[in-house]
Amino acid sequence: MNFIKQLFRKREAMIFFVVLLIFFFLSLATPYFLTRANLLAILISMSVEVIIAVAMTSLLISGGFDLSVGSVLCFSGLISAIFWRAGVPPVIAIIGGIGSGALIGVFNGVVVSIIGITPFVATLASLNIFRGIVYILTQGKSIAGLPDAYRFLGQKTLFGVQMPIIFAIILVIIGDTVLRRFRFFRQNYYIGGNEKAARLSGINVTRMKIINYMLTGLFAGFAGVVQAGRLGSAMVTSGEGMEMRVLTAVIIGGASLSGGEGTILGAFLGSVLMALVTNGVNILGVNVYWQTFIVGITLLIAVLIDRFGKIQRSSKIKKVGA
Repeated sequence: MNFIKQLFRKREAMIFFVVLLIFFFLSLATPYFLTRANLLAILISMSVEVIIAVAMTSLLISGGFDLSVGSVLCFSGLISAIFWRAGVPPVIAIIGGIGSGALIGVFNGVVVSIIGITPFVATLASLNIFRGIVYILTQGKSIAGLPDAYRFLGQKTLFGVQMPIIFAIILVIIGDTVLRRFRFFRQNYYIGGNEKAARLSGINVTRMKIINYMLTGLFAGFAGVVQAGRLGSAMVTSGEGMEMRVLTAVIIGGASLSGGEGTILGAFLGSVLMALVTNGVNILGVNVYWQTFIVGITLLIAVLIDRFGKIQRSSKIKKVGA
């Protein structure tokens, strides 16, 4: 019984239980849910968000967050397509697109950690700056007809599973292992828990923040190229609203907006939960315009759970201290 109680105190176990309930409900509610095509559609729909969520989790743990990932995704896919159209070999163009995302991440990291602008303001500015650049460069027109190198990233299948799904799963496994096992990345928990104490203990907080923002931009850039490959074109509307969906999944997964908490496994389960809800809305015939409302409500509930959890832990600490 003690083991069961400890298990359900973990956010991942609770989310997994909720995912199972929703899965069971949808499997009974409609015969279309358990079809192979629908299950693969759920996985492919969440794959790009999961790729970004891997890096976003580490960033939130360190006390930061990034509202620009949707614009970075779009910008990186577009830059890569522009390079290719200018005659650059596709592989180099892909690397260039991913690299542009990493550079934006470094820019965000410098603005936040060195200049001292709050993450909300800095990344909100980046969201608008780079989305604006996309519209300026394209005049609102997408770039279609991307070559096979892009389609390999977005459309190629391995054992019947599309590559974006495989990329997402690999990155979740690697990211979760690295964050749990490697001392360098575990420093994020100390920074998010108490930044001042982390500095006094010898952690290079500025460097870690820049690295976290760089990785978030890098993963968003990779997601942008994968998305372009999946669609066969670099679309100017790609990534719109992505930042909210990613943040919602990561917060549902146990990451705190105030830092110091979270796991990549939890973020993955949060993404699964969001994908199941969205898919359920679609196959049950609920009006598509309700999806944005549902995402907003889910985010609010996740933040409230995080807030009440902190209040409860704080009261327990006070009781122990008393």
